[in-house]
Amino acid sequence: MTDEPNTHLDIDHNLCGEPVSIEDGEASVRFETTERMGVDARGLVHGGFVFGLADHAAMLAVNDPHVVLVSADVDFTAPVTVGDEVEARASVVESNGPRYTIEARASVLGEAGDEVFRGTFEAVVTEEHILDDS
Repeated sequence: MTDEPNTHLDIDHNLCGEPVSIEDGEASVRFETTERMGVDARGLVHGGFVFGLADHAAMLAVNDPHVVLVSADVDFTAPVTVGDEVEARASVVESNGPRYTIEARASVLGEAGDEVFRGTFEAVVTEEHILDDS
């Protein structure tokens, strides 16, 4: 990892991914899906976990302590099952003052390497923590 995380320091890496790399405007995170993430007897993983993985990568691509997600336009492109190792990669594609546009993609690692998610996230960097009184 080139840079250290400056945001989402207390996130649960089991649920939202362990940082693999953080560089200027780019980041990747990875997790192995668990039974806790499954929604049925066949092992389908709830998409919210994959979204959380990609969101975590997107926030680390900005890597500011006060970055906040404000919108997302996403597509789930293939299923994820319990036991899959999934990696999300995110890149800042535009920044305008405090506003950032980040593209993210997630894929199952291994032979198939199927892309399972792609999306565009909009984030802003606030002057202070969003929960602080203004």
